[in-house]
Amino acid sequence: MQFTRFLRNRCVTAAEMSRHAGEQTGRRVAGREVVAIQDTSELVLGGRRARAAGYGPVGKGSALGGLLLHPVLAVETASEALLGLVSMQVWNRKGGGQRSSRRERTTAAKESQRWIDGMRQAGEVLTQAASITVLCDREADMYELFAERPTNVHLIVRACQNRRIERAAPTDEGLLFAFIDSQPEQGRITVQVPAAPGRPARTAELAVRFAPVQVCRPLHGADPALPETLAVSLVEVREIVPPADGSKPIRWRLLTTHTVSTLAQAQRVVGHYRLRWTIEEFFSTLKKAGFDIEAADISEPPAMINFVAAATLAAVTIKQLVQARDGTTDQCLTDAFEPDDQPLLEALSAKLEGKTDRQRNPHRKASLAFAAWVIARLGGWTGYYGKPGPKVMRIGLADFRAIKHGYTLAPHDV
Repeated sequence: MQFTRFLRNRCVTAAEMSRHAGEQTGRRVAGREVVAIQDTSELVLGGRRARAAGYGPVGKGSALGGLLLHPVLAVETASEALLGLVSMQVWNRKGGGQRSSRRERTTAAKESQRWIDGMRQAGEVLTQAASITVLCDREADMYELFAERPTNVHLIVRACQNRRIERAAPTDEGLLFAFIDSQPEQGRITVQVPAAPGRPARTAELAVRFAPVQVCRPLHGADPALPETLAVSLVEVREIVPPADGSKPIRWRLLTTHTVSTLAQAQRVVGHYRLRWTIEEFFSTLKKAGFDIEAADISEPPAMINFVAAATLAAVTIKQLVQARDGTTDQCLTDAFEPDDQPLLEALSAKLEGKTDRQRNPHRKASLAFAAWVIARLGGWTGYYGKPGPKVMRIGLADFRAIKHGYTLAPHDV
């Protein structure tokens, strides 16, 4: 009942939850080199897909058919650790009415504005970071995104449009893809491709090409006030040997504002872009692996939006705990918990430890790995079989918060 009232409280908004989370993340990134990964996912809520016209009520008395969630996640490049949520946008797509052509509407009037907003929010929230690189998939391949880039932000965007470019020679076609195809191979690199549903993890050898390009302003739909050209670097990688499991070979064309004149610089760009997989794992945690959020069925749009925002914050913490469980990210406990939580976590660890080595917490007390061990044990993990996943962490985190609430109401030794 308390949570239901919270979701329906007029003072509670997704924007305020986003702002508070961003403030916490902004402090954690101080002095670190980070990437800000943004993407959009549709949430088909209540087990029903919305009408083709838009995401309104599906029927009398029914819940929303679906919402769109666009989070921005901060990840440290060195450790690949998820540091927190930068910002999020949650909205219910409106249907009905005749809409003008996309070319007739400004970017600010389109849903694609979310990519520009996410980039700007990263620049504003992560000011204490040593460097900020915003990562986007092909849907964000917009001229406006590069033209409106904040000075403290770099971009890596997977190219989708075969854009016009300034010709390097009279014989050039003047198109982006043909240009990079004509460049000689400049080296090879090896990357680890993570597992995905229906695809095992693998090591891939990639042929690398790169070159500076001057991208031309689109002929249609672009604001004429934008620069006529923009200078960027183009990095292309192709998987040399097709995967044995029959999955699609890697071929990424990456547009970036980073200078790329050496193979090492190209490899750095590819390594950054590979971290984009973090947000796919996050969406999996939110939808199926941890929360099964799409099973929720709440009729009021504002309450449903608040629910998605609250679940997003929790899913970030769950993803952090799963990452930290082996101690490989070397994160501090305060990357996901309040400093005041440490004494309670230590007390719980002492009570949850068993007699065998495998039932003892092996991690440093002030580390996030230490907290992950405690949360996993609260979630039912024995310490013996397998590794605790998102569902175990979700159950354990809920139990910890209940214990913390009771401990706060009546402070005493655990």
